[in-house]
Amino acid sequence: MIEISEKTNLLEQKNYRYQLQDVASPNLYREVYPYDEVPKITFNHRRVPLSMPREIWITDTTMRDGQQSVEPYTVKQIVDLYKLLSRLSGPKGIIRQSEFFVYSKKDIEALEACRDLGLKFPEITTWIRASREDFKLVKSLNIKETGILVSSSDYHIFKKMKMTRREAMNFYLQTVSDAFEAGVVPRCHLEDITRADFYGFVVPFVNELMKMSRDAGIPVKIRACDTMGYGVPYTEVALPRSVPGIIYGLQHYSDVPSEQLEWHGHNDFYKAVSNASAAWLYGASAVNCSLLGIGERTGNIPIEAMVFEYASLRGTLDGMDPTAITDIANYFHEEIGYNLPPMTPFVGRNFNVTRAGIHADGLMKDEEIYNIFDTKTILNRDPSVMITKTSGLAGIAYWINTTYRLTDADKVDKRDPLVVAMKEWVDKEYEDGRLTILSNQELEEKIAELSGGRLVMH
Repeated sequence: MIEISEKTNLLEQKNYRYQLQDVASPNLYREVYPYDEVPKITFNHRRVPLSMPREIWITDTTMRDGQQSVEPYTVKQIVDLYKLLSRLSGPKGIIRQSEFFVYSKKDIEALEACRDLGLKFPEITTWIRASREDFKLVKSLNIKETGILVSSSDYHIFKKMKMTRREAMNFYLQTVSDAFEAGVVPRCHLEDITRADFYGFVVPFVNELMKMSRDAGIPVKIRACDTMGYGVPYTEVALPRSVPGIIYGLQHYSDVPSEQLEWHGHNDFYKAVSNASAAWLYGASAVNCSLLGIGERTGNIPIEAMVFEYASLRGTLDGMDPTAITDIANYFHEEIGYNLPPMTPFVGRNFNVTRAGIHADGLMKDEEIYNIFDTKTILNRDPSVMITKTSGLAGIAYWINTTYRLTDADKVDKRDPLVVAMKEWVDKEYEDGRLTILSNQELEEKIAELSGGRLVMH
């Protein structure tokens, strides 16, 4: 059949519908995933068009996937993080939803405490097991949407569930039917989609989901889950690893609207952020992330990364408050006791810190030379330097000016006697065999000694 596409406004062929291929043995893509070797990235040179949705947004899994990989958060911590998420989200709700567990008394207490705040964004959703009892629980909590695990690869269907594809699909469809019966919007988590037989299982299954959705008059959400981080954002990559191919296929062959399509990725191969960006660019409205990227194994897509990716792609933060990112990082460190690697972009202690003297010299002349953007305004984080044997006079001067927050009238330069004296002391420390950086406390004590009270910490 030939018909006009509502998305492209072009005549397109829709004369083939993929049917379930109920194979006798699992397709494990052994040439791509040999297991005793690094997974292969294969190309088929097929391109799919960029298809950025009219609206894009972020969803949060901090209290679900994120919480599975750390010591469980207290109710107070969940409430505090939820408030920070809402502040970061802004009035337009760019961080649109946050998913919660509902299996323990504490889970439900935290969910209800967050809901009692009356915040519009992020909307509270849940994640449950595929059982009728769980749907009743969600309904009794007056939750409008819930996630459901629907594993999609033969690794899970054959090896974990011990089912055939037909048996798994029938089980999933009955589960989704239970959600519709309860009046809950089902969000189907297609686990391990980057190892799944896309046209032999994923597309036929999603086609059935969309048909059921139309019959029930209730939307179904499709979350494409790159559970193992195998996704690849490059053009012309072959399925099942192609992120553009997955998003295009779900839209083109299963008619999933952008607003019902979501990407969930992991960072096993350092591609979480680039894959999420590709999902946006090729047609998914939502990317699912966690605060600081905390999640299973190597972690999820970091929310803070996608906040800046959003601003880069859209040209605006759309009301999001990125200073909340610094407060979130401080909260994880001070209240939860979670220590981030110091070089982590946007949130690490040293993300805008330089050690090299020549860089510090540039920062003194114009911080734009060596700072990624105005981190003071956008993240409430001044650029700074560390004092080491390579810092030089410029580095010491810059450290003094930023640490003591000196005004333009009071700032020291690299010719100031105090800076020269500090440089001589630093040089001697390293000449005597020191290998580590100098701590702020050491530097402050020495400055107090050499400045004669000229500089005082506020």
